[in-house]
Amino acid sequence: MAALQILENQGIKVLSAEARRRYAIGGATVDESTLIVRIDRGLVEQSLATAPRRMTLHAVDPERNMPLDGRAVVLAPAAGAPNIMDARHGRRAGTFEHLCNGIKLSQSFEIIHVLGEIAEPQDVPVNVRHLEMVRAQLTLSDKIPHVYCRGHGQVVDALELVRIAHDLSPEEFRTRACTYTIINTNSPLQLDAPMGDGIVDFAEAGQVLMITPFTLAGAMAPVTLAGALTLAHSEVLAGLVLAQLVRKGAPVVYGSFTSNVDMKSGSPAFGTPEYVKGSFGAGQLARYLGLPWRSSNATASNCADAQAAYESEMSLWGAFMGGCNFILHAAGWVEGGLSSSYEKFILDVEMLQMFAEIFQPLGADAPDIASERYGAAFYTPLVSDWRNFGAWTEDGAKTATQRALEIVDRTLGQYRAPPRDPAILERLDDYVRKRVAEGGAAPAG
Repeated sequence: MAALQILENQGIKVLSAEARRRYAIGGATVDESTLIVRIDRGLVEQSLATAPRRMTLHAVDPERNMPLDGRAVVLAPAAGAPNIMDARHGRRAGTFEHLCNGIKLSQSFEIIHVLGEIAEPQDVPVNVRHLEMVRAQLTLSDKIPHVYCRGHGQVVDALELVRIAHDLSPEEFRTRACTYTIINTNSPLQLDAPMGDGIVDFAEAGQVLMITPFTLAGAMAPVTLAGALTLAHSEVLAGLVLAQLVRKGAPVVYGSFTSNVDMKSGSPAFGTPEYVKGSFGAGQLARYLGLPWRSSNATASNCADAQAAYESEMSLWGAFMGGCNFILHAAGWVEGGLSSSYEKFILDVEMLQMFAEIFQPLGADAPDIASERYGAAFYTPLVSDWRNFGAWTEDGAKTATQRALEIVDRTLGQYRAPPRDPAILERLDDYVRKRVAEGGAAPAG
């Protein structure tokens, strides 16, 4: 009720002219002098009625299709960090090589179901960066790619590359969700131009929108969790309404990223009790609407240390026990999202594997509880070392992060690209060459 009152009375500032036009056509009240859009509860209810409760992300290989409904949980790696770090070379700006390494690692571990850009390739010009990022995902992996909404031109290019990879006609592509994007509102109560245009573009294309307010209690949101969740809920509803006005049945995922700030420094805090309770609340709100729910694995730690481990585990408990269907930043996130860590990626993969085993049905049939099965090893550790101190020291006494970096090296050394149709690869390359020659597309903003 409070979120509906916010949208009706206070409204949301929408910087995209096209988004405001779509709102106005759909029946919202648009004030062009202030750019404020007010949405009555009837329009919200109408939009919720057309939003799908279940959806599937389709991969090139149907075996890798991912459902976003019910009890299914889809895991995506850390995405969007400007920096990469590891113990060997420290923290540095992300490059195209780092991006490709992240895709190769994601392809190599089955617990990671879809892709994300583990590091922003800052050595690639921004007008063609989107082309190289999407092509890398489509050629180095057969898992579902992620696309950024950074302006209409870049989205058109990215979606065309995904369509080519699936060898679909434009009409077929509009009926099959093959990629996803994250739409972040600018809390409190603002939808900027790239995000507003992104909702329009993705809704028209029939691709998955994960509308995710970034609400930090005590900063850009009320200091109470109830207030922060109310604000986030209203912003998700505003984005959902726009998507349904553009195209009834556009696939929308309820996204949440609510936490608190450190009241001493003002820095974002993650993996805190407030973050976990915020996840529980967001999960309940998503289920109340009947929508799939996206959460995150987050930590404010500046490296892959004990703080990163316990904050990530707390974040994951909040997501899993809150009933999420999609976890972004599931592996590799550090420094509040400013960096991705190779070692943290591996440590998170092991933690995710443990969660996956925990949530397997216990079973009650005779073979599962037979005495000869007691003590059987169902979980095989990736990084964990369960030997005694003497055996550990005799073998070099390596820490978990040291072993994790060795696993990174070994995994990248053993990586092999999935088989792809040479004709499709040629069409992808031709499209990228053509668009690079034409100057690509400048990012919005």
